[in-house]
Amino acid sequence: MNLIAAPARLSTADADFEQKFKARLHWSAEQDDAIEQRVKDILADVQARGDAAVMEYTARFDGLTAASMTELELSAAELKAAFDGLHSEQRDALEQAAARIRRYHEWQKTQGGETATYRDEDGTLLGQKVTPLDRVGIYVPGGKAAYPSSVLMNAIPAHVAGVGEIIMVVPTPKGEKNPLVLAAAHVAGVSRAFTLGGAQAVAALAYGTATVPKVDKITGPGNAYVASAKKHV
Repeated sequence: MNLIAAPARLSTADADFEQKFKARLHWSAEQDDAIEQRVKDILADVQARGDAAVMEYTARFDGLTAASMTELELSAAELKAAFDGLHSEQRDALEQAAARIRRYHEWQKTQGGETATYRDEDGTLLGQKVTPLDRVGIYVPGGKAAYPSSVLMNAIPAHVAGVGEIIMVVPTPKGEKNPLVLAAAHVAGVSRAFTLGGAQAVAALAYGTATVPKVDKITGPGNAYVASAKKHV
């Protein structure tokens, strides 16, 4: 049995509560500052060196070494193979979830989210034009936190909106790929997918590299480094 230590607890009744609380906040601020600086360095490096920097950080942080970026791209055939390899119950669950998400966002478009015009009393043509983005990037957590729902909830709304190309990045520590995540990418119609994670993946999407296309918007959850990188770019 693995035992997990309980987090330290502070009591406002303690005489030294304020001192301990300030020390805890100070530690948190130092950690935040360290993350911010590390992320800035990674972003700048990827922007300067492109694919080479991305592969270096992927090897360092995810333990996934590749001779070229092509080894870090997931083909459409591999995504489909992951889907085909699932149990029928899992395939059905993914397809049902995808259908429900798609129906909702198709309905949402009709609630003020579509191009429409009208003429007012003096004949002036008024209205709105809704134009989808050309290309978006979706960040999907990998490793211990692997969520196929993140793929569906980010890719399908983009498809419904009419986005032309959807680029997915998902970390695969030591090359371990989650078949449900890959299958969800197949179901959701992801255009291209890369086994990349962390701030370097966000940088690759934001700035573009020789291999990873530059996107107009990045969505999807991630850790503190990913959140910081998204904020900066």
